[in-house]
Amino acid sequence: MLKAFRSALAIPELRQRILFTLLVLAAYRLGAFIPTPGVDLDKIQEFLRTTQGGVFGIINLFSGGNFERFSIFALGIMPYITAAIIMQLLVNVIPTLEKLSKEGEEGRRIINQYTRIGGIALGAFQGFFLATAFLGAEGGRFLLPGWAPGPFFWLVVVVTQVAGIALLLWMAERITEYGIGNGTSMIIFSGIVVNWLPQLFRTAGLIRTGEVNLVAFLFFLAFIVLAFAGMAAVQQAERRIPVQYARKVVGRRVYGGQATYIPIKLNAAGVIPIVFAAAILQIPIFLTAPFQDNQILQAIANFFNPTRISGLLIEVVLIVLFTYVYTAVQFDPKRIAESLREYGGFIPGIRPGEPTVKFLEHIVSRLTLWGALFLGLVAALPQIIQNLTGVKSIAFSGIGLLIVVGVALDTLRQIESQLMLRNYEGFLSKGRIRGRTR
Repeated sequence: MLKAFRSALAIPELRQRILFTLLVLAAYRLGAFIPTPGVDLDKIQEFLRTTQGGVFGIINLFSGGNFERFSIFALGIMPYITAAIIMQLLVNVIPTLEKLSKEGEEGRRIINQYTRIGGIALGAFQGFFLATAFLGAEGGRFLLPGWAPGPFFWLVVVVTQVAGIALLLWMAERITEYGIGNGTSMIIFSGIVVNWLPQLFRTAGLIRTGEVNLVAFLFFLAFIVLAFAGMAAVQQAERRIPVQYARKVVGRRVYGGQATYIPIKLNAAGVIPIVFAAAILQIPIFLTAPFQDNQILQAIANFFNPTRISGLLIEVVLIVLFTYVYTAVQFDPKRIAESLREYGGFIPGIRPGEPTVKFLEHIVSRLTLWGALFLGLVAALPQIIQNLTGVKSIAFSGIGLLIVVGVALDTLRQIESQLMLRNYEGFLSKGRIRGRTR
């Protein structure tokens, strides 16, 4: 693997792409130290260390810790991701958008523009809610002296956060176009990983003082390593349905006759069901967070809090449901069966038409069940292990681990495809990263 990395740096074009990606990510991290005007960072960080502050953990996760500093990137790129997921679902539901998506590059460009506008609009709404219900709560609890809740402060927060989201989108697009990997995923990836090192140092200090048990910490690390290995295996696992194309003789030429396959991933929905479930659980918690003195509202917030058993069970159920819904939207057996029949393809032993549709539906439903259970396990296990070991100084979450594994595999695929294109050895001497072509 080290030889493959040396080879990657030896290719001028690939080296430039890697360096460009690192420079953009470094600029993104610098933005984490530019605060929103008028906000008292010390009071926010103190609040987020309490139990009540944990309700904003999902925002802090996706923003790479920017929320606890309330920088210009406090909302991160989460509004754009939410808008992209919603747009992806709408494309499969609204005929106009579906037609637009089939118009090639121009149609995709228009849909991407709609997604950007939706992400910025959603970010403006979230920024306004934070300015009024969170920062401006209790007469300006989190504001610096000289600042007061009101239209001017609300405008400052909204403009700052919208500008931060727009800048993040521009950085993500530059990484996708001129760097390595998907820009949006790389920004989330860097935000999650960059917080692990200081958390490890903090945990090492707690071990020296005896606040954290060394054996429990080693058990926790062993679980993380096994989790990474298991997620990498599941992320690449797929069921290959064999497909045979009929041979046709036209003049002296023979067309068709090839044997190929339809790859159906075990986890076709990716991390999206976890994001959806976390977003829905976040709504009641987010709305009740400013009302700390109301016991009824706080009881509702605690019921939906994923750190508690009730919230964890609700999250797992929502993940399973969303996995089925998103897989059904993404994978259409009827469309695939029609496409096979149109081009003269068939699954050996299965008649074309309706039998093929039923066969594919049966296969997808079985795979989706295991994929949904896997995602539910991913969401629940880190919380369970933290409770068993008592190691809570490291903010590992199922969604964070899954994102890191997925982005790392995707980036390795892109680098390896560039190496194979130039006749270099890949990362693996035996086997291959799923998706690599020879």
